Amino acid sequence: MNTTDLSKRGSAIPGMAINNFPVRLEPVNAAVSVIGQNESSIALISRGKSTRNTHARPFAHHLGGHGNVISLRAAFSYGERMKNTKILTRAFAFGLALLTGGFALPYTAMAGSDLSQYDPENIAQIDILPGWRQADGSHMAALRIQLAPGWKTYWRAPGDAGIPPSFDWDGSRNLRAVAFHWPVPTIFDTAGLRTVGYLDELVLPMQLYPSQNGQTITLKGRISLGVCSDVCMPMEASFNAKLAVGDAAPGSDLIRRALRQRPKTSAEAGLRSVSCDVEPISDGLRVTARMALPKVGANEVAVIEGPDQSIWVSETQLSREGGMLVATSDLVPPAGKPFALSRSDIRITVLAGGRGVDIASCVGG
Repeated sequence: MNTTDLSKRGSAIPGMAINNFPVRLEPVNAAVSVIGQNESSIALISRGKSTRNTHARPFAHHLGGHGNVISLRAAFSYGERMKNTKILTRAFAFGLALLTGGFALPYTAMAGSDLSQYDPENIAQIDILPGWRQADGSHMAALRIQLAPGWKTYWRAPGDAGIPPSFDWDGSRNLRAVAFHWPVPTIFDTAGLRTVGYLDELVLPMQLYPSQNGQTITLKGRISLGVCSDVCMPMEASFNAKLAVGDAAPGSDLIRRALRQRPKTSAEAGLRSVSCDVEPISDGLRVTARMALPKVGANEVAVIEGPDQSIWVSETQLSREGGMLVATSDLVPPAGKPFALSRSDIRITVLAGGRGVDIASCVGG
């Protein structure tokens, strides 16, 4: 569990949670272009003038009865974290060729397709589960995202073609810090690209630490996330809700179940030691982690994370050498050059068969 200090407002933070209510989406602007990125190709769904390398005009939607707003944006620029040429995956590179090559897939090219399936109202329902106030003064709540069959959303480290969730808590009151308790995600392999996320539903518990114990926490800000099926769409929502002190509210059983689905800690998994070699490469760093860790399951996958989401991390190369699990990834910052990295800021998650191990830092065991 990592805790994010919110003393500095306005920064995007991965994760979230609030009041248990369904999100009803009502489009108010039909003249919209939506860029959808497939994980193996790019498609442009046009309901108006197409756009190139820019945000299209947003869908504006209202959350029924609560005054909150969700907007779907054509955010081709979400690939901003992929600036470095080494970071261009086959999916992104193919899409770039489509868009800069002088044409985009027009609406007429999708004749016979039911575009209503790409309406956010038909894709996602978002509930905030209010949870309960804990003995230590923190508040446990959760975000629930229910998706149409076959749709998925992403983990905090989504892989090359995924869109990570982010939060801006600006405007919240009596909120000092947030800790996210991510359930074990699923590995998806599509057309040679690996992504990490959740199919059909995600309940994401989050632990909120108030500035003043015993007082109501007001959450106000924005959430951005990606959802994918045959196309991928970034979504953005505003939220404004209050979490009062009280007993467990309806939906708390879902939060408890999600908490039970978290990865094991290093100690729980029997990690005996972990070390990381960090060496500079032309455009960043290469990290090789060696873990004395019992086998998690068949077809193990490791995910290495750096200190922030602006650093691109390559798909991890994984092998077992005796009792050691060896994982290697390249970390490339937006500047495309070596950078200072503390081993305590390296996080490793090992996944296999619906189980996981969260190694919070590359120091000790």
